[in-house]
Amino acid sequence: MTSRRVAVLVNPTAGRGKGATNAPLVMQGLKSRGYDPIDVRGRDAADAIEQLRTVVAAEEARDGEESGCVAVVVCGGDGTVHMALQVVVDHQIPLGIVPAGTGDDNARMFDFPRGDVGAATARIADALDRGAIRLVDVAEVHTADGTHRWFGAVMSSGFDSGVNERANTMSWPTGQARYVVAIMAELRSFKAVPYVMTVDGVKLEREGMLVAVGNGTSYGGGMLVCPAASVEDGLLSVTFLARVSKATFLRVFPRVFKGTHVTHPAVTTYEGREVSLDAPGQIVYADGERVGPLPCEVRVVAGGLRLLA
Repeated sequence: MTSRRVAVLVNPTAGRGKGATNAPLVMQGLKSRGYDPIDVRGRDAADAIEQLRTVVAAEEARDGEESGCVAVVVCGGDGTVHMALQVVVDHQIPLGIVPAGTGDDNARMFDFPRGDVGAATARIADALDRGAIRLVDVAEVHTADGTHRWFGAVMSSGFDSGVNERANTMSWPTGQARYVVAIMAELRSFKAVPYVMTVDGVKLEREGMLVAVGNGTSYGGGMLVCPAASVEDGLLSVTFLARVSKATFLRVFPRVFKGTHVTHPAVTTYEGREVSLDAPGQIVYADGERVGPLPCEVRVVAGGLRLLA
């Protein structure tokens, strides 16, 4: 008999408490299907990653046929998924997501049911029963301070990073509205910066407002900043917004919700397997989580993430 243990990474504060509310439902749903869920949660992001890594390593060290976790299930938002990626990619453990955040861009991108805990849990259990695994791309970023992170959706720098800094400190509003409010606040003070970017060895130097490097399409709860991105093409999709006036930015910005901003003359898109990025005084966010300062190196690993499908 093989292992039936599943590590469930819970963020109790995700989605204004939805993580805490949904976690018992996820646990019970998995138990009802014959699985043995292990509740994993930490004091903060770093501790949660360490707790998950410890549980996975301990399970792998067990003797016999029932050793190891068969999967990691996230009960939380994009930040919690981001934590799980730091472990599941390295250990090649399948990932399932029960969305409980405000944005849930990774869950949307990977087609996990949103707004229905029972449906998401049942889909995960069905995939475990069948051994159904979908291989998708995952990206990694290395920043100047030595930080290394895996990410699933979008890495951002420039204006986007400033918006994330603001949005992550706001308790209201939620979802897309929180990012819109943060954008309006950041726009009052942000100025374009000189970027040096290399995409698959081709160097570009240009003053810009923001750079988004997408393994997936969206951030901020469905804002399609990299609309051409695919998690199954082995490529990164880069969106570069050149310097524009605040009035122009306000005209272009609403188009990000449909992904039509990429047709504006100030927006340039690129594709590649490796991207390097540098600009003075800028930091990097990935999956909405703070990573570190520029310069950074980004690359895609084709098929590097195992999803419960």
